[in-house]
Amino acid sequence: MRLLVTGGAGFIGSTFVRRRLSTNDDEIVVLDKLTYAGSRANLADLEADPTLSRRLRFVEGDIADPEIVNDLVSSSDAVINFAAESHVDRSIIDSSAFLRTGVLGLHTILEAARAAEGDGDGARSIRVVQVSTDEVYGPVITGDSREEDRLDPRSPYSAAKAAGELLVKAYGATYGLDVVITRGANTYGPRQHPEKFIPLFITNAIDDQPLPLYGDGQQRRDWLHVDDHADAVGFLLDHGETGGVYNVCRQEERTNREVAERVLGELSKPWSLVRTVPDRPAHDRRYAIDPSRLHALGWSAQVPFEQGLRDTVRWYSDNPAWWRALRDGAWDRYYEHQYGWRLAQSVEA
Repeated sequence: MRLLVTGGAGFIGSTFVRRRLSTNDDEIVVLDKLTYAGSRANLADLEADPTLSRRLRFVEGDIADPEIVNDLVSSSDAVINFAAESHVDRSIIDSSAFLRTGVLGLHTILEAARAAEGDGDGARSIRVVQVSTDEVYGPVITGDSREEDRLDPRSPYSAAKAAGELLVKAYGATYGLDVVITRGANTYGPRQHPEKFIPLFITNAIDDQPLPLYGDGQQRRDWLHVDDHADAVGFLLDHGETGGVYNVCRQEERTNREVAERVLGELSKPWSLVRTVPDRPAHDRRYAIDPSRLHALGWSAQVPFEQGLRDTVRWYSDNPAWWRALRDGAWDRYYEHQYGWRLAQSVEA
């Protein structure tokens, strides 16, 4: 197929591109705005490969720009939309970019797909896969969320994702677009921006810097390795039902405190690096989703958390140039704004 992968220079998107090129004969165009969280370095190994690079093209641009999006969508068989501002902490500081990408940008993609399907004899169908998040369900105190459950987002990030999902569903129902929605669990692995929880704790621990643990650290997450997440999206691109919504997870819950302990253990660093800091607003206590619908199609996650975390710690330890390049002046300003006052009020965890 001819695939347009939006946000394909980001964490999950670049992993999807890497794994898809190596296992299929697709031609892939990556469209990425290259914000702070997207980098050509994430695709460098693919662009340097004489075989894979023939089926890969990179376009720098904004998914909210119809002049760029319309032509790319019209020449594609499917669009996989990874493009998103994805860090909850940043959405609390400034939500505007999350709405622009998650709602207006997605609207541009859907309009382009609708226009392209209307060209010629009208028989052509362009599949749009919207990569969403389990956070749209809001906190889950007991049990697991299923795809038909009510959405209850509680951060600007998850609210933008939920709004995007509703837009996708509306275009499927109203215009008959071939749409699929995936809701992935918390994802970790190589090439994740160091602002996120696991890479932040890994890189801070490597440098013997404090690890800022929100509240009591008992927030529970179902951790999904990025390879599994990317593969599930590819599987649903090929096998998902039109209009289908699918939870993607491994069902391996860990508290943030447990994850911190494992990171420190892998690096042989002391627990004294961990500092309890004031929690962020509306910090959901637990996410948990039921993947039965995806399992019924024949797919399940393969990477155990212990192995995945060990490999992730090793990757950051072996690739300091990659993550240190991201810790520039803008990073310092963000880090001070988000954690400076919290660390000043911190206590031993």
